[in-house]
Amino acid sequence: MSRHVGAGAARCPRSPAGATGPKAAAEAAALTCWTQLQPKASTGNRASSSLGSRRRGRNSKGCRFLETKRGACANDLSVEECCDKGVEWAITNRICASLPLISESRECSMTQVQCCRSQLEKQSCSDGVEFANAREECDSHIAKNSTCEAEYFKTCCYCCLLGKAAQVQGQSCEPNPKMGYQCGIVFKTCCGKGQEGIDLSISDYPPKKEPVDISKEELDQEDPYLHDGCRGGGPCSQQCRDTGSSYVCSCFVGYQLQPDGITCEDINECITGTHNCGIGQTCVNTLGSFRCQRDTSCGTGYELTDDSRCKDIDECETGTHNCPPDFICQNTPGSFRCRPKLQCMSGFIQDALGNCIDINECLSTNMPCPAGQICINTDGSFTCQRISPSCGRGYHLNEDGTRCVDVDECSSSNQPCGEGHVCINAPGNYRCECKAGYSFDVISRTCIDINECRRYPGRLCAHKCENTPGSYYCTCTMGFKLSADGRSCEDLNECESNPCSQECANVYGSYQCYCRRGFQLSDIDGISCEDIDECALPTGGHICSFRCVNIPGSFQCTCPSTGYRLAPNARNCQDIDECVAESHNCSFNETCFNIQGGFRCLSLECPENYRKSGDTVRLEKTDTIRCIKSCRPNDVSCLLDPVHTISHTVISLPTFREFTRPEEIIFLRAITPTYPANQADIIFDITEGNLRDSFDIIKRYMDGMTVGVVRQVRPIIGPFHAILKLEMNYVMGGVVSHRNIVNVHIFVSEYWF
Repeated sequence: MSRHVGAGAARCPRSPAGATGPKAAAEAAALTCWTQLQPKASTGNRASSSLGSRRRGRNSKGCRFLETKRGACANDLSVEECCDKGVEWAITNRICASLPLISESRECSMTQVQCCRSQLEKQSCSDGVEFANAREECDSHIAKNSTCEAEYFKTCCYCCLLGKAAQVQGQSCEPNPKMGYQCGIVFKTCCGKGQEGIDLSISDYPPKKEPVDISKEELDQEDPYLHDGCRGGGPCSQQCRDTGSSYVCSCFVGYQLQPDGITCEDINECITGTHNCGIGQTCVNTLGSFRCQRDTSCGTGYELTDDSRCKDIDECETGTHNCPPDFICQNTPGSFRCRPKLQCMSGFIQDALGNCIDINECLSTNMPCPAGQICINTDGSFTCQRISPSCGRGYHLNEDGTRCVDVDECSSSNQPCGEGHVCINAPGNYRCECKAGYSFDVISRTCIDINECRRYPGRLCAHKCENTPGSYYCTCTMGFKLSADGRSCEDLNECESNPCSQECANVYGSYQCYCRRGFQLSDIDGISCEDIDECALPTGGHICSFRCVNIPGSFQCTCPSTGYRLAPNARNCQDIDECVAESHNCSFNETCFNIQGGFRCLSLECPENYRKSGDTVRLEKTDTIRCIKSCRPNDVSCLLDPVHTISHTVISLPTFREFTRPEEIIFLRAITPTYPANQADIIFDITEGNLRDSFDIIKRYMDGMTVGVVRQVRPIIGPFHAILKLEMNYVMGGVVSHRNIVNVHIFVSEYWF
């Protein structure tokens, strides 16, 4: 690599101002850095001595390296040894600025510095390629300084990214010669995906091309990817991987491989449903991807961005405004505004063409001048001029000073007419007269009061007359008020002032208070209304079926908190059928039975050798389940068993508060079997569950049928639950030939309704 060595400080040419990105970095790879290579000073003035004429080879003193003009050996070191020391220092310290020189020879020092720089540039280029492969970008790399090594790092990083982009896009891996020789090597290396064996050292100039004979083995060694089937993209349309014996094609993200194994076709994410567009957006397919577009337009002055957002169009920046040359464009959301460049001074207004026009302040709605002054408009302002008229006797200027007004002598505090007189003002003068209600006394020559109530008794007021100096007034007795004429009295509606706590009835000269339904008038003041406690009345206990709650002016009936609701008459309590309302929690294998104030979930299954009456499908739930004997063939014991049916029924009873006689609760109707001469006798019996002998069963004949009546014979206070096992036996000749069993589940509520 050729370099220019001088005594000045190191400097590195940079890319043109404003040039960024891979293209600018690729161009910068071919730039040459100037580096200060002045060796460190030692003893004497050896560092500044000139080389003079030199001769290579050994001299008579046996010097291996260089022979100076004075004929002394500089140092017994070869070029290779000096270069190795520079390379070793670059690998260890990654800097050449403080390179310690191992020889006093200037030629060895130059060789040592040059090899150090060359190695450092090669390492920086390799680091740039590795950074591009690992990060897929170069801008986040923070250089410690602005040395040439940082420039080499970015140059090789950008050129590698360009090569990788060409490989991804299926383009040729042959670089553009305009990129430069070193950038072309990096480009080709990253495009071919093989950095091994490629020299990344930077050179300003490509080697001279001279025709030489190269054997096949040397050619293979020169280009290890010569026989790569994927070289230059291979037969694949996008990505190619050489397996040695063959190759495998693959596609970029957003594409899928076609059946031919070579061609790649775009995936339409909008059709396959793999997009993530939200509500109000439409999926638009693109090559290798998709974008989400708003369903509605953004409107005038806005444009749709790639992420489906509405962005204001800066007409001033895009040059789409229509402001004249003398105006400045000012952008506003969705539009723009033209502001004139020339700003008018105070007192002027600017028209649409930018001209400054004087404002006539005297024509404004708010007069600029105070009262008594006239406004005179001037250019850009105005002036106020005072008006001063002269007034005659009995007149003076008004507060504004604009006109003459009469002086009201009667309004002065010195009372020019004296006590008992009235002063009458006139324009420019005044006169004195007696006030109304006064008369002139010729003796005292003063005005004296007239007593109108004494002079005109019973004629002025309807009720009472009260004299006052110069006049009189009328009053009324309690319960009346003075009429509009000031003399008559009319009835006062005391109810308008709400004297009663509830209702008020006005009467002539007075009023009467009364109360609404559910209240009674207080005996103490006759005004307040007291609540009537209907629940405490002798008949209050029978108003509600469960509980009575007194409220102001009325009462409310309540029911137990669960299992009941208030009837439409607002007094009785109705049981809630949870089974019909499906508000129960019975499982599928259980049957819901409604009882007073609740429900029960019972699992009533037929015993062995019995089946439910009807078909086996689960029908609508009832309060009775009947099991009929169904014996298996040749089951003798089952056939000889006299029990024919087993039934389950549920009954809910209230707590009878006044239990005076037996209550009939269940009726068992028996159909007599068709035996000869109908000699069968039917016997009813309670075999189980009759705690405290609270129930009995009697036989009764009704409408030609035998009926077993189950009665409650003792009072039971709920809640109570019992299962009565009832047997209905058909007896023939003293032997039970037929038997039906009924299991009655009795639930007694704690309430009496």
